[in-house]
Amino acid sequence: MKNYFASIAAAVICFLSLGAIAQTKENAPILFIDVHHLGAGKVKYSDVAAAHKKDLAVENKYHVNFIKFWVDEKRGNVYCLSTAPDSASIAETHKEAHGLLPDQVLEVSPGMQADIIKGKDFYLDIHYLGAGKVTAADVAGAHKKDLAVQDKYNVNFINYWVDVKSGTVVCLSQAPDSSAVIATHKEAHGLLPNSISKVEPGQ
Repeated sequence: MKNYFASIAAAVICFLSLGAIAQTKENAPILFIDVHHLGAGKVKYSDVAAAHKKDLAVENKYHVNFIKFWVDEKRGNVYCLSTAPDSASIAETHKEAHGLLPDQVLEVSPGMQADIIKGKDFYLDIHYLGAGKVTAADVAGAHKKDLAVQDKYNVNFINYWVDVKSGTVVCLSQAPDSSAVIATHKEAHGLLPNSISKVEPGQ
C-alpha cells in the first residue's frame, strides 16, 4: 500500500514538474532587434545612449531586457537588441521612455557569439532574403563559411541574428572597412548584403 501511494505521489510530482517546464517555455522571453530609421544627420550617439538609459529605467514594467544597441550616425539608424514577451512590449517601453517608436521589429534567433577584438571598427550588414526563403540552419551554414574566409580579409564576424519569418539576416562584424565584409561574404557563399553600415555599439 505504501508503495502504491509513493508511486502516485511520484506521478503527481512528475506531472507538476512537466507542467512547470511547459509554462516556463511558454513564458520564455523572445529575442528581438528593433530598428529606428531617424534620417541622415538626425542621430547622435550621445542622444541614443541617453534614450537607452531611459529605456532601462522603464523596461522592467513591460518585462523587457534591453541588451545592446548600435548606432549608424551617418544614415541615422539605430538598432536595439532585447528580450521581451512580444514586440508590443518593446514598443510600449520605447513609448513611455522617450517616445521614439521603432520602424521595424524583428523576432530573431542568434548564432554563436565570438570575441570582440579591441580597436577594430564595427559593421552591421543586413540581408533581406524574403519570407520563407531562409532557415536558421541555412544561416548557420553560411556563417561557418564566413568564418573560414574572414582572416583573409581581416574581418571578425562576432555574431548574426536571423528572422526566419521575414527572411532577414543581420550580421555584426569588425573589419577595416565595409568592402572587406562584402568581399568575405562574396567568397564564402555569394550572399551579398542589401545594406551595410559602420556602427558604434553601446549597452
